[in-house]
Amino acid sequence: MRLWRIEKWINHPVAAQREVLQNLVTTAQYTEFGKKYQFSKLFTVKEYKKKVPIHEYDDIKPYILRMMEGEENILWNTPVKWFAKSSGTTSDKSKFIPISEEILYENHFQATKDVLSNYYKNFPSSDLLTGKGLVVGGSHQISKLNHEIQYGDLSAVLMQNSPFWGQWLRTPELSVALMDEWENKIEKLAQITANENVTSIAGVPTWTLILLKRIMEIKGKSSISEVWPNLELYINGGVSFVPYKDQFDKIIGKKINYLEIYNASEGFIAGQQSPDDDGMLLFTEHGIFYEFMPVEEYGKPNPQTMGLKDVEIGKHYAPLVSTAGGLWRYLIGDTIKFTHLNPYKIVVSGRLKHYMNAFGEEVMVDNSDKAIAIASEKTGAVVSDYTAAPVYFSDSSNGAHEWLVEFYTPPDNLDRFTEELDTALKTINSDYEAKRHKNIALRLPILHALPRGTFTNWMRSKGKLGGQHKVPRLSNERTALEEILLIWKGGKQ
Repeated sequence: MRLWRIEKWINHPVAAQREVLQNLVTTAQYTEFGKKYQFSKLFTVKEYKKKVPIHEYDDIKPYILRMMEGEENILWNTPVKWFAKSSGTTSDKSKFIPISEEILYENHFQATKDVLSNYYKNFPSSDLLTGKGLVVGGSHQISKLNHEIQYGDLSAVLMQNSPFWGQWLRTPELSVALMDEWENKIEKLAQITANENVTSIAGVPTWTLILLKRIMEIKGKSSISEVWPNLELYINGGVSFVPYKDQFDKIIGKKINYLEIYNASEGFIAGQQSPDDDGMLLFTEHGIFYEFMPVEEYGKPNPQTMGLKDVEIGKHYAPLVSTAGGLWRYLIGDTIKFTHLNPYKIVVSGRLKHYMNAFGEEVMVDNSDKAIAIASEKTGAVVSDYTAAPVYFSDSSNGAHEWLVEFYTPPDNLDRFTEELDTALKTINSDYEAKRHKNIALRLPILHALPRGTFTNWMRSKGKLGGQHKVPRLSNERTALEEILLIWKGGKQ
């Protein structure tokens, strides 16, 4: 029955999207937001786009703060008791995305079932549900603003609210899954799940790798397939899986299926239909209406957006979402590319701004600029230029950020500058702080002080000296950083 429904929205995505928007606008017409923008008079996509402005987090933050204090009928017409906490914006350490019952059931849970439905369509003899699903998720806590309001990582919110049957199929028990101290949590996860019949795993690659290595230690095994012979599926999302696949293949020790999903705090947006797909199927019937902003439009006074029928393969877009959680023309901040148009399939191509997110830390340029300034002030240094990129996991060590810094005035002690930079980033960015906790996923940054002129020489070698060209502050891959290191060390391009 569900496969027939899936086929329907896959084959008629534009019609499905039109119906989603009409339902959203009708449902929210008597909210404070709906009255302000006259939802009761909006009957077409064109009217909706003309009337409702594009929003980023700071634009809706005042509404969300009131909702977190218990006010109702603000952005959505049903009570919102849960908020997904994610990495901060330019002005906040963290942002809080409203999670209504509708977005939980119509979007997150339905999309999860659709991913599994497609999986069973591709692998009808699968034994996936004969064992347990290991979920390496986050934590949650009671909000200090109102005793009825709770917030936490999206994965924690989903686990806390999952249907009763979901509890039977998952390991570990909820009290362990939602622990907020990662060192103890990883140990307990390992001790409990090492003795379960695990057939699937879902989680961010960094934490999952740490957990799997610990489980092999506990069991004295050389591969995970010796511990869990029935393991057949790993569902990943949040960061690019490309740098981790070889490590997973080696640790697991047998061929399993990998599926990528795009499950953001704002909603479950897409998921691979098949492990061999080069893109994720866009979910068009799941309580989210999409618009796509060409990235070159970002920052313009009146940026243009388009619907599905006008998008092109290979072009970078910034998706906007209107959701059953009360987000309206909300700019997520990711960038995506379409790999197919029939059906619509996408890949996440990055962020609108420079970033590092190799381990789920989501460090933005605004974060790094502030941290460099704080470290400089604390040590008396003056920085002229910098760039940073990840150092990925290896067999012998966990991840790190590698920084190349040119100083006008160097600090007296480079190690102290590095420590101040690290401390500042932890203060500014809660996701970085979590990944750095006790060096579990990220160790102390590696920082090199470069001679004056190194960046200039690199820019010259790229034909990008002067004008509007700039050294990339942050990157999620190491190409530029390695080229600059070569110049520093006297190597040839």
